[in-house]
Amino acid sequence: MKKIILITKIIFIYFLLTQNSFTTNSDYFNKGEDKKEFEKSKILFERDLIFNPKSTKSYLYLAKIFNFNDNKEEEKINLDNVLLLDPVNDEAIYLLTLLKIKMFDYEGAKELIEKFDLICNSFCSKSTEMKSKLDKITP
Repeated sequence: MKKIILITKIIFIYFLLTQNSFTTNSDYFNKGEDKKEFEKSKILFERDLIFNPKSTKSYLYLAKIFNFNDNKEEEKINLDNVLLLDPVNDEAIYLLTLLKIKMFDYEGAKELIEKFDLICNSFCSKSTEMKSKLDKITP
């Protein structure tokens, strides 16, 4: 009988502890989104990814932070992660296209623009902007 009570207490404590940790862990994205300081926000988004590795929003915001800091490699990695998790994320395709144009990857940019035209939802007006930027620098 004592074993059953002990096991029940352990299970009850476990659920209390895990419930509390899940509520605090899911709050990292919201805290990072509110911050104006990029370094603190970056840390909070990375923490959110530890507890929620499929958070496309955290990857997208990290990519934007790396874009601001002019870290193209990390920006590309995060945008690729967004597209891996959500292949029709038009904002990520738009940002990756602009990055490929900056990196002079013309073929990759053309492919992304074609994909963007097929799936655009909220950034459809940006298609002409991307095409004109690509046309300006294409040899």
